[in-house]
Amino acid sequence: MALVTMKEMLEDAKRRRYAVGAFNVLNIESLQGILEAAVELKSPVIVNIAEVHFKYVDMEAMAPVVQRAAQLAPVPVALHLDHGLSLQTIVRAIRCGFTSVMFDGSMYPLEENIRLTKQIVEICHSVGVTVEAELGYVPGTESPRPNGTEAQPEFFTDPEEAERFVKETGVDALAVAVGTVHGLYKGEPKIDFDRLAEIARRTNIPLVLHGGSGISDEDFKRAIELGVCKVNVYTQMSIEAVNRIKRRLEREPELINFPELLLEAKAGIKDVVKRQMEVFGSAGKCESPSPLCNMCRACRLGRLRDREEAPQPASDERLIEVISKAIASALREWSHGD
Repeated sequence: MALVTMKEMLEDAKRRRYAVGAFNVLNIESLQGILEAAVELKSPVIVNIAEVHFKYVDMEAMAPVVQRAAQLAPVPVALHLDHGLSLQTIVRAIRCGFTSVMFDGSMYPLEENIRLTKQIVEICHSVGVTVEAELGYVPGTESPRPNGTEAQPEFFTDPEEAERFVKETGVDALAVAVGTVHGLYKGEPKIDFDRLAEIARRTNIPLVLHGGSGISDEDFKRAIELGVCKVNVYTQMSIEAVNRIKRRLEREPELINFPELLLEAKAGIKDVVKRQMEVFGSAGKCESPSPLCNMCRACRLGRLRDREEAPQPASDERLIEVISKAIASALREWSHGD
């Protein structure tokens, strides 16, 4: 199987100085676009389902679909709860088979954030689930505001507090506020690299950048060199998906074939994911032999399943077929469980 914990991924990323992209899933087409990109580029990938998106996606229905598709993918895939806001949501994700969760206690005072995060870490680690937490505050929203959002230095992560937070909670990864925002940026993003370097030195765990849409390639690469091992991307995917649909409708204003528009959205998402994987340095990290092979074993298991077939590169059509079968199988199992 290729469904793994995020802890294993990020440890490899930290060791080999790259970052794994975490991309939000809202429907089947976005899942297909993300996984096709990962397979084509031989990249590990993190599939996010965000609590803020629960009004668009049913976590209990989507989780088995992602799990089944991940098990058939020849690259490591982590299923991650993004910005979980309560213990209840965290427990729901664990019951759904998520391999990692993010508890966002950034709205609480430091002492309360530490207390709640420590409790969640104890629960998650007891069942082998990775925990990401947030210290400081990354402003903005997952639903892009046209005017953009500006970072607020007074809410940036304090390196001394970060050191204490990591020691007392035992988290596996830490999302930091160093100048990024969720959604669109108002003005030019300015990352506080000195602060980032000091946080990395004091904590010595994988760091996470939220608000990855709008950062320059050069800034991404510098942040990764300083200890960022995971980057969240959503807004850029959403914008490109919408733009693809708009362009298709401009070319064909009479088009009323909704599935064709979904395919346009998927193509846009896939392009963004592939480009970011190249920038983050994760592309090609699953070339065999790789340190990731010990945790993933997807290629070996795939060869056992397909030992009667000659090796061949995965085409878009083949990937779509595999993911579609996985989706159908998972939905059948889920409906029978009701």
